[in-house]
Amino acid sequence: MFLKDKSHGLYGRGSRRSRESGVGNPGGEHVENFTFFNPTKIEFGLGKEQTIGRHLSEHGVKKVLLCYGSERIKREGLFDVVARSLAEKGVAWVELGGIVSNPVISKVREAVSLGRAHQVDAILSVGGGSVLDSAKAIAAGLRYDGDVWDLFVGKAGIESALPLFAILTLAATGSEMNAAAVVTNEETREKFFIMSPALFPVASIVNPTLMRSVSREYLVYSASDVIAHLIEGYFTAAEHPKLQSRLVEALINTVIETTEALLVDPEDDDARGQFAWAATLALNGLTSAGVSGSSWPNHAIEHAISALFNVPHGAGLSVVMPAWMKWSLSRNPAQFKRFAATVFGVDTAEQGVAALEAWFDKIGTPTRLSQLGLGETQIPAIVENALGNVGAFGIADVYTRETIADILTNAL
Repeated sequence: MFLKDKSHGLYGRGSRRSRESGVGNPGGEHVENFTFFNPTKIEFGLGKEQTIGRHLSEHGVKKVLLCYGSERIKREGLFDVVARSLAEKGVAWVELGGIVSNPVISKVREAVSLGRAHQVDAILSVGGGSVLDSAKAIAAGLRYDGDVWDLFVGKAGIESALPLFAILTLAATGSEMNAAAVVTNEETREKFFIMSPALFPVASIVNPTLMRSVSREYLVYSASDVIAHLIEGYFTAAEHPKLQSRLVEALINTVIETTEALLVDPEDDDARGQFAWAATLALNGLTSAGVSGSSWPNHAIEHAISALFNVPHGAGLSVVMPAWMKWSLSRNPAQFKRFAATVFGVDTAEQGVAALEAWFDKIGTPTRLSQLGLGETQIPAIVENALGNVGAFGIADVYTRETIADILTNAL
């Protein structure tokens, strides 16, 4: 999923030639030059987790750092399945549990020290996006002599990383098939990203039945996260070919349909499978191929909220998205009108934004800062933090202090 030439790809820096600058051709015919590269093997389906030992042994792995979050994987038997598969192929492992949602750099540092002490030669993530993003940072940190946070703040580049493998237990971030990771520094309250071709997982296993125990809250937060990945480029790109717009719209419609189905029947594995695959496709580079001038303002602003107040990422995004869309309507009216008609079957751009906000309300993910326990008094701190993020994303010229404050005010 590495996109080059005029396309900035996943979490790439924004372009001044963007729809937000009043230039571009959304929903048009032109496809920009691009290079598409995604080396990750996806193993999708029932029982695929039983093959993880084979995948590691085929790549010469002798000892792996096995990363996970809560003890849920042990209670539900997944840990035993993984351990047995590893043992059958002669792969030793070292455990690292306790990775939290909104993963933190202190845990990554702990893991790097543990990995060095045990001389592991690969990383295995068993969990959702937080575990996998941490695993990517660990994989890079084990090939870097300095502090791993240097890689997030630009003091050093990622030249290589240990081989990375994943078993997914929650679908949302798309990290299983992309080359990026996001981690929070809890001391400085900065939530930054890293990106490198070295961070593509070698193989990721996606078994929808492993996601049955995902809570209702995290299901709807995940839906918000996936939609945010899709709408960033869709609305901000200077060039967004019709084919790419159609891909985005199809994926959003799939997320909406399957989320509603899973809220009715959490054991609907067919719906869960489509949801999971949509989440992967939303951020593996496919939808941004041939697109240029896109940016990531919703993520830049939300990262400030979750860095400061530790709210679930998807919950923060469902607050930011409608607020940002109301601010952005006039900058891309044709694409907003297309979204309204294609996704929600309504006539005007304004109705489309209202329909998305209403859908978030319907499924129970927040749409107001107050639902996160925040209000007007917290806006200055969020703005100040977000200024660092918009700089990292290359969009500080558009997202000034005043603009970010205006967007957040829409969420009161």
